[in-house]
Amino acid sequence: MEIQQKLLCLSVIFLSSCTNWSILNNYAPPISLTKQAEVGSLINKELADIGKPFIKPTIAVYPTSFTDQTGQRRSNSSYASFSTAITQAPHAFLIRALKHASNGDFFDVVERVGLDNLTKERQLIRSTRKDFDEEEKLLPLAFAGLIMEGGVIGYESNIKSGGLGARYLGIGGQKEYRQDTVTVSLRTVSVSTGKVLIEVLTTKTILSVAISQDAFRFISDGTELVEIENGMVENESVNIALQNAIETAVLETIQLGIKNNYWSIPDEEALAAIRG
Repeated sequence: MEIQQKLLCLSVIFLSSCTNWSILNNYAPPISLTKQAEVGSLINKELADIGKPFIKPTIAVYPTSFTDQTGQRRSNSSYASFSTAITQAPHAFLIRALKHASNGDFFDVVERVGLDNLTKERQLIRSTRKDFDEEEKLLPLAFAGLIMEGGVIGYESNIKSGGLGARYLGIGGQKEYRQDTVTVSLRTVSVSTGKVLIEVLTTKTILSVAISQDAFRFISDGTELVEIENGMVENESVNIALQNAIETAVLETIQLGIKNNYWSIPDEEALAAIRG
């Protein structure tokens, strides 16, 4: 009898695996383990490959001018979470997108995040040179003609959800999904006039998928129960989705700036395609 029970358990495991193999075969592993850190690159290749302008605009991004304005907390059904769903430094993604546009040849980005530290260091240099009677002067700080403002203005969770499942003779599986969205607003403001020259709004979908399979059998005249369950959950990174949305907003800003003659690129073919 003990041998029969073991064989029955092995059969349940084998059948459970076969039942859901077709579902799992359509999905890659949710994570790939790496031994070393990786240097990130722009997600939007079109932003990296866009032509450089005749004159590079100088742009400033203040940490208080591009923030998370949603206040959204990370969803958790088990307990109250004080972690935010959105990074509290979205300006870092914006600065990176601006700095690496056209492989670093489109914008001149001036430092404003650590402006207080920069000012203190310059004061220290002036004081030191004055004490030693050095006449060499510091170059003036570069100022910006444009300021980028906006932020993450929307994060909606579970706007769409669904699933599919089947069970036969105690063996089954199911697949569930959920969609969230993040919305980014980006404004280009002229320092000389205070006018909003360009305004862009982008939305990115964040997808979560869960796959599970289970099996149960009563054995030994219905007095014992064998139950087996396994599963996999894959969540799209919120940071990667936010980075993608910001890079798309920067690309749209560049294209609108070309259409409105705020700046221009020497590539006539690309210029004609953008202006339509």
